[in-house]
Amino acid sequence: MKITDLHQRTFDYIRIALNEKCNFRCMYCMPTEGIQFKPEDQLLSDDEIFRVVSVLAKHGVTKVRLTGGEPLIRKGISQLVNVISHTDGIKSVHLTTNGLYLDTFLQPLIDAGLDGLNISLDTLRENRFFEITRRNDFPRVWKNVLSAIELPEIHVKINVVLMRGINADEILDFVNLASEYPVSVRFIELMPFDDHQIWRTGRFMGVDMIIETLNKVIPTDERQVGTPTEQYYFKPDGFAGGVAIIPAFARSFCGACNRIRLTADGQIRNCLYSNQEFNLRDLIRNGCSNEEIFSLVQSAMHQKARDGFEAEHEDNHKRTSMTQIGG
Repeated sequence: MKITDLHQRTFDYIRIALNEKCNFRCMYCMPTEGIQFKPEDQLLSDDEIFRVVSVLAKHGVTKVRLTGGEPLIRKGISQLVNVISHTDGIKSVHLTTNGLYLDTFLQPLIDAGLDGLNISLDTLRENRFFEITRRNDFPRVWKNVLSAIELPEIHVKINVVLMRGINADEILDFVNLASEYPVSVRFIELMPFDDHQIWRTGRFMGVDMIIETLNKVIPTDERQVGTPTEQYYFKPDGFAGGVAIIPAFARSFCGACNRIRLTADGQIRNCLYSNQEFNLRDLIRNGCSNEEIFSLVQSAMHQKARDGFEAEHEDNHKRTSMTQIGG
């Protein structure tokens, strides 16, 4: 039996946050001083993650994405990828990272079976990198990005959160990156999960404004098919890679949603914008059966709202930072 909801959507993709901690303090994600992280014993263990993946793979889940926080902080990350990639039914394993530790982990991850890599990189300028991340690590990250996109064994996507007055003037630079290298550059709308730091400051740049700006650089009248979230995808003639726009705040892709979210502390969230959570961790630790794991996940997804706007109005526990939700 596959995992479905009331709106005829089927869920074959799970995003698993491995931790809440991160070595950056991006302005749209966490305050400078950080946030109160969950104790380690409240986070899912490797064995608990393996069990969830194994159960859901029997019910149609074929794709796993590992997120954080910063997933490369997690001890034993390569072994974790290896076990998941060899789980019956799982066809692909992907990871989202800020790229800082890729010089240490990239090849072991590929050897373990990693299929795809998303790197969060909001600027190509060293001084601006510090302003956005509050860390002086651009040279190392940029070197790691170049190393990753030159490897034929893995497909790399660059995620760029666009913000007016901060990095919107770098669209041409990022487009040139997609022109030269076989990488997908994805411009993402700012989302209201920033612990109230930047969302209300007029930095939001909606999809219409992104297209208008992008149209000055490349033709945008020949829209192609990307992933379900890449509602706008362009691959001009001669480009080694492609350029996409993800309308994360506009939420116009909700009708095609196929993803389940599992937070680092073991809560199922059926929508990025929902505050409703379903406690899978405690169910597992209380000795549940595999059937009960599936039943809870199916119940959670069955209650999924029609779209992110409807989900946003649910009045439940609220997480105030993207690092607590899971990328």
